[in-house]
Amino acid sequence: MQLIIGNQNYSSWSLRPWLALKQMEVKFEEIRIPLYEPNSAAAIAQYSPSGRVPVLIDGAQTVWDSLAILEYLAERYPEQPWWPRDLAARTQARCISAEMHAGFFALREQMPMNCRARFPGQGRSPATDRDIARVRQIWSRCREQWGQGGAFLFGEFSIADAMYAPVVLRFVTYGVELNAIEQAYREAVLNLPALQDWLAAGLAETETIAQYDTLYA
Repeated sequence: MQLIIGNQNYSSWSLRPWLALKQMEVKFEEIRIPLYEPNSAAAIAQYSPSGRVPVLIDGAQTVWDSLAILEYLAERYPEQPWWPRDLAARTQARCISAEMHAGFFALREQMPMNCRARFPGQGRSPATDRDIARVRQIWSRCREQWGQGGAFLFGEFSIADAMYAPVVLRFVTYGVELNAIEQAYREAVLNLPALQDWLAAGLAETETIAQYDTLYA
């Protein structure tokens, strides 16, 4: 099994399946292709029919798009708790994962993931404030309603946490203020050994993407 990803400092979509694979202890080979370089498109096209990362290669199966990869993995390894076991919780987890997948455009555009950078207070606008408020509402409600038995949105780590992990990193980069429940959730995600490994790899990267590094410099 191979997972093709982009720069670990910047690629939020790559982080999602990578983190879930690590948390579920599924072995895979990581193939990293730096983005926005002259040969990036050609290198990615060798693996991905969409021309984008991430993409999962599992034998004869090629799966692209983060959420599609995660759903594939949930079917491929059903013994692992990819989704909450309770039907009502699982339904909510799928809803908020799909919402993250399909929305939050202002947050993505104005607060791009950049693990190395610190831009406190930057990227704020009425649109990003609405996105931030909705993320905070999701985190608080899930923790209050479903968070018994663990430190994550539905207690145990699930696909939903993988989907929101890049937002945790964005909130650190841009200094977003959180309440006590949200802070505790942020710390639980940040303290995952797998996420610490991702951050270390991102910090060690030598490539830069100017449009992200100079956005608020």
